[in-house]
Amino acid sequence: MSEQIDTNAIKVIEIVGASTTSFDDAVRSAVAKAAESVSGITRIQVIDQSATVRDGAIARYEVTVKLSFSVH
Repeated sequence: MSEQIDTNAIKVIEIVGASTTSFDDAVRSAVAKAAESVSGITRIQVIDQSATVRDGAIARYEVTVKLSFSVH
């Protein structure tokens, strides 16, 4: 991690976000939803992207994201 850490421990969780608009929106949705119950998110890492196709078009974008936050 390149940023300076103010704690001796960082917790990392993995979540999946989804959107019908874009991969970017799926990431933003995942972070926003996680921030409702996890405070102090300092970093994210997108580790996977996939999409569901229906009738020849992308119907749903999905991302797997690792979120990092300080443990107090």
